[in-house]
Amino acid sequence: MRVFLLCNSSSSSLSFSPPPIAHHRPQKPLLIPPQKPSLIGSLTGAALSFNLLFFSPLSPLPPPSIASDFTPSVFQSECREEDQRREEERRFERAPELVTNEEIVKEAWEIVNDSFLGGDRNRWSPQSWLQKKEDIMGTSLPTRSKAHDVIRRMLSSLGDPYTRFLSPAEFSKMARYDMSGIGVNLREIPDENGEVKLMVLGLILDGPAHTAGVRQGDELLSVNGVNVKGKSTFEALSILQGPNDTSVNIMVKHGNCGPIQSIEVQRQLVAKTPVFYRLEQMDNGKTSVGYVRLKEFNALARKDLVTAMRRLQGMGASFFVLDLRDNLGGLVQEGIEIAKLFLNEGETVIYTAGREPQSVRSIVAETVPLVTAPVIVLVNKNTASASEIVATALHDNCRAILVGERTYGKGLIQSVFELHDGSGVVVTVGKYVTPNHLDINGNGIDPDYKKFPAWNEVVERLSKCQKQHG
Repeated sequence: MRVFLLCNSSSSSLSFSPPPIAHHRPQKPLLIPPQKPSLIGSLTGAALSFNLLFFSPLSPLPPPSIASDFTPSVFQSECREEDQRREEERRFERAPELVTNEEIVKEAWEIVNDSFLGGDRNRWSPQSWLQKKEDIMGTSLPTRSKAHDVIRRMLSSLGDPYTRFLSPAEFSKMARYDMSGIGVNLREIPDENGEVKLMVLGLILDGPAHTAGVRQGDELLSVNGVNVKGKSTFEALSILQGPNDTSVNIMVKHGNCGPIQSIEVQRQLVAKTPVFYRLEQMDNGKTSVGYVRLKEFNALARKDLVTAMRRLQGMGASFFVLDLRDNLGGLVQEGIEIAKLFLNEGETVIYTAGREPQSVRSIVAETVPLVTAPVIVLVNKNTASASEIVATALHDNCRAILVGERTYGKGLIQSVFELHDGSGVVVTVGKYVTPNHLDINGNGIDPDYKKFPAWNEVVERLSKCQKQHG
């Protein structure tokens, strides 16, 4: 069972933004893994703003590295066990028909039972869901198509427009997305000392990395000479990314037992820049304003926004306008990282909340801000998801005022689980809450002004806000 987390907008007319994928093998096959409270991980009607964590029964999680004081016989035994397990999973991958129709339906039921975030806007309760299982398991399931239809009806009964079934073809299309630029999907795995190591747990077949010799299960050791031990997936991806048709050197350890190899890989990044910027003169040339339009949060958003802001600062911009109108979202982690660019160290970007009260988690900025000048964020009814995270983070921390219309109001988090026959289910597992503890979903965010205010008024309002917050 593969799982990835997402957050996105709701309308079926909204554009599709595919997810980055990191494979994982959970300890218990049908449950969301122990890190469930960390709903950011790292992405829904049209599957818009993705921030995904991906789990699969077909993608093994390599065991922790064997300690150096283990005897060679123990080491070889561990390697043989690993090889045997991989071969068993390869056989299963070639024969998904070994899973019965009843098992597929039960698997989907258990995923919802373990992970679904019930609420006022849907009809889920533990009691009603248990009754649903009893009703369904008494149904005749002669074909796989019938089993899939039963899952669709079962999920539809929840009353949640974002929890839905994915056919094998739909799931396969979603799983092929790559944000590394070289066709790898990375996953953070703790080693025996509790330190983070990055594993290649997904590859695009015939992609740049696969063609160069990278294999599933490899550990990523360095990128262009930079040691990635202890770094997050996002940090490693930021180093991997670069201009199309340029090369990047990666050092990998093949599997748990194999050699270390230095590999040169050609980048093939397909994402286009979502950032457009210009310097505008106001007040008869007395005020220089840096205008930045961000169309979506793709793999290039943060990197290109940093470039734009620095260039505008160099050109003399003393104020900034960040235009998020009609930005329906994208990669949620990119939105979080962009919000951090404007915040002081320790300030809250967003809270995530799951089904359990203790699962509330805060996401905070870790460094000093790139920009300290006053900011106006332009929003409208199509400002959604990751855009709303950025807008509220800047607003609630007194870094910007909002101008325009009430935003869309999408703050739910979905996980996408792969079932054992290659199909999948998208399940709502959590939600985002603003730094001022407002629930975005279904509500949206009201702007401070409907029309563009004078800059002296912006400065005064932000100064007053900062004083009130101490």
